[in-house]
Amino acid sequence: MAKMAAALGSVATLATEPGEDAFRKLFRFYRQSRPGTADLGGVIDFSAAQAARGTGPGAHKVVRSQLSVSSVSDHDAHRAGLQPVSKWRAYGLEGYPGYQWHWVKQCLKLYSQKPNVCNLDKHMTKEETHDLWEQSKEFLRYKEVNKRRPRSLLEKLRWVTLGYHYNWDSKKYSADHYTPFPSDLAFLSEQVAAACGFQGFRAEAGILNYYRLDSTLGIHVDKSELDHSKPLLSFSFGQSAIFLLGGLKRDEAPTAMFMHSGDIMVMSGFSRLLNHAVPKVLPSSEGESLPCCLETPLPAVLPRDSVVECCSVEDWQVCASYLKTARVNMTVRQVLATDQDFPLEPMEENKRDITTEGFCHLDDENSQVKRARLNPDS
Repeated sequence: MAKMAAALGSVATLATEPGEDAFRKLFRFYRQSRPGTADLGGVIDFSAAQAARGTGPGAHKVVRSQLSVSSVSDHDAHRAGLQPVSKWRAYGLEGYPGYQWHWVKQCLKLYSQKPNVCNLDKHMTKEETHDLWEQSKEFLRYKEVNKRRPRSLLEKLRWVTLGYHYNWDSKKYSADHYTPFPSDLAFLSEQVAAACGFQGFRAEAGILNYYRLDSTLGIHVDKSELDHSKPLLSFSFGQSAIFLLGGLKRDEAPTAMFMHSGDIMVMSGFSRLLNHAVPKVLPSSEGESLPCCLETPLPAVLPRDSVVECCSVEDWQVCASYLKTARVNMTVRQVLATDQDFPLEPMEENKRDITTEGFCHLDDENSQVKRARLNPDS
């Protein structure tokens, strides 16, 4: 608790800027925090044994959550690249009612391809953004050799949308801005949702965020989906990050927690519409290296009907090079309730550019608009 007290003391001494709310103050504190110091003493670490034993930072807020073990067979879990649900450890916060390489490879190699939409579309032609993986893989494989090379297109990628594509301008989804949702990611999401008691969950829209070490994700609420009774699923891979979960209003101070590679967060019920943000991605304490959980290869034998695939040595080299200085996050949500349709919109509403920036996009220190607050109340 001494570390936590020191961290809280540091927050208290941070001068409040004019008009700054409690969430923004803590966001700024963690954005400026220094890894390996008492600054991170108040961040909850669900992977640490203390979380289960009821000690450590924020432990009074951490409670074990029950999973619906019988809702997902061991075979279906294995097909999705997951451990049997009986081996999962699930936690909740008081006051807030395996196979990672496959998913990393899909985010970099497959999901980044057309017809999916990405941030590069606004500034480049379809020909220039065709097959980002092929254009980038040699740069990434030999990144260690040539550190002065220009950044590859994959390293410039910040977000990709799947399924119903979010309209950054109108802050809405619509029926005519849709491409098929990846079947493997849909299956993974359905198994995780079922294990958490949400049978019948449909993966209809996804936002993939690609973080560099200087990236942040601004304070926001995911409220554009028309059905808020279904959970928002978040899957993290690569370098760790600090995640802030606040309240319904920005003047409520958030709770800080680590998101490590392989962590899955489920925001449902009351927490579904809470403010949240990522103020900092944490570089490895051992320099440019991978989290130890990513050192484990896929098993030689997978179920015949598995949706995950073995990762070739060449693909593994590219993914590993990328993740040594990056974090990838997949968020999946159901947009419509059962038998629900999109409301009719004026024709001009549907013609807006779906790649227009204006949501709470990833913000990099080296971007032309540094630390811009992009519609934080979206």
